[in-house]
Amino acid sequence: MTHEIFEDLFVLELANNHWGKLERGLKIIRDFAEVVQRNGVKASIKLQFRDVDSFIHPDYRSLSDFRYIKKTLATELPWESLRAMIEEVRKCGMLTMVTPFDEASVDKCVEFGVDILKIASSDIRDKTLLRKIASTGKPVIASSGGAAEHHIDKLVSFFTSQSIPFALNHCVSLYPSEDSDLELNQIDYMRARYPGTTIGLSTHEQRDWHDSILIAYGKGARTFERHIDIDYEGVPVSPYCTRPEQADVWFKAFLKAKEMCGGSAEARRDVPTEERVYLDALVRGVYVKRDLPAGHVLTEDDVFLAVPLLQGQISTREFEAGEVTKAPIPANAPVLLEDIDAPYSTDIEVRSLIPTRGLAREISAPAAAAVG
Repeated sequence: MTHEIFEDLFVLELANNHWGKLERGLKIIRDFAEVVQRNGVKASIKLQFRDVDSFIHPDYRSLSDFRYIKKTLATELPWESLRAMIEEVRKCGMLTMVTPFDEASVDKCVEFGVDILKIASSDIRDKTLLRKIASTGKPVIASSGGAAEHHIDKLVSFFTSQSIPFALNHCVSLYPSEDSDLELNQIDYMRARYPGTTIGLSTHEQRDWHDSILIAYGKGARTFERHIDIDYEGVPVSPYCTRPEQADVWFKAFLKAKEMCGGSAEARRDVPTEERVYLDALVRGVYVKRDLPAGHVLTEDDVFLAVPLLQGQISTREFEAGEVTKAPIPANAPVLLEDIDAPYSTDIEVRSLIPTRGLAREISAPAAAAVG
């Protein structure tokens, strides 16, 4: 397994929005799978696993005023239901992903064949859980919400030293987040500090499903995570959750960002022929001022530079002075590559470019004037 699994990956965080109901969870998966397929993006549905019997201390299970315990118990699903949801994600053509919050849940991820494991922001310093997750060898994405720099350094070092495919999400753990909370410049910071690590964005914003991904993709983020939910059975949708129609906006914005950013940032782009032809038409060709004999060594005083540039003619891009004429050249005539000896005469790129670059020589000056 390589880091390619993270490239342009959307992580759709179902979390506990199934509310302990298998059918609701399956509907969320299917509704979002439809939007994913329609847009042709790569996506995973991410669940949360907790071995509730051991995760919550038995003496505190009735602590109703502690929201985390109350919600965990209220949304508990049996393992077989969670397995069914994993299988549905796979059936719908998406990657399977889980945030395990305890060691027993990591074992279930392995048993269920989960593709990617996620480390929540709250757990990036949980040494026992991190060691357990690393022991699986599965690809890992971690969120960095609230973490100090040296804690993130240790996390990245731990996973990369074991050659485990690892991605790191910039994350602001405010539920919901305002646009002013996003701190998208942290993507630049993380890419510079952790070269070779895929950097992503995990966001809980409530107002924008378009602009932030344009910026994030342009900055180099390559995984994108949001919580998801649906309007179903009258259950309120949290403001930081993404509905299917909002995901559609999100995906389309991503595709537009990818189109506009183009190819790799690691190498010079391939320049299209039409762009080269357009620019060649703006380049000045080299012409001689007076009749020159064969064997003449060209100087800057012998030539003038003017448009149009003709096919086979050298331009200001090549001319260096010192070229030797191989045949007489009459006044006002173009200096053709075939009529001179020069250091660049044998350059493969030059020889392949010049014959077809510029205006066809068959169009003489009088003919061109007549056409005009």
